[in-house]
Amino acid sequence: MERNTSSPLMKLFPYIAALILGLALFFWVKGVYNSMVAQEEDVKAAWSQVENQYQRRADLIPNLVNTVKGYVLHERTTLTSVINARARAVAVTVDPSHLDEESLASFQAAQNALGTSISRLMVLMESYPDLKANERFGELQAQLEGTENRIAVERKRFNETAQKYNRRIRSFPDTLLAGVFGFEPKAYFSAESGAENAPAVNFSETGR
Repeated sequence: MERNTSSPLMKLFPYIAALILGLALFFWVKGVYNSMVAQEEDVKAAWSQVENQYQRRADLIPNLVNTVKGYVLHERTTLTSVINARARAVAVTVDPSHLDEESLASFQAAQNALGTSISRLMVLMESYPDLKANERFGELQAQLEGTENRIAVERKRFNETAQKYNRRIRSFPDTLLAGVFGFEPKAYFSAESGAENAPAVNFSETGR
């Protein structure tokens, strides 16, 4: 009579191997998923900083307009343009979970329009020496200039963070899990005609 010489361990080996393989796959998926979540949160945090700086600029506009309007009785159209541009910029919001090209382009266009309106206002202020000598006006100029610099920094940081995230979810094999778990690419700020430096406002030659 033939005896079965296979040990109990040998009989269990296929199951043990399957369990080990399953655990390895689980921890790999978990690691990749958590890493992509962390990078997506980094993008959202970077976007939040961009929004904060644009909001800071928007918050300065009412003070600027109130300071200026007493000196520029014949520039009501320009002041109204700034106020309307601010209203449009504040009204455009972006869901940080869906930073697609269309929504980011709308946001950028509204913010750039506000930056252009501010620039035009500052150019007109050159014709008002009394206003240029106003201490409050000078303080607001300095704050706006600082805000524009911060906007440029945060936009650049956002683009870099989004690029790192996008590269990750498009790289094999992580892209397979990105598709399964619904990780979507993030849009960038476009580098059009000085946009890489945020809406340009040259305060250094205005009211100094």
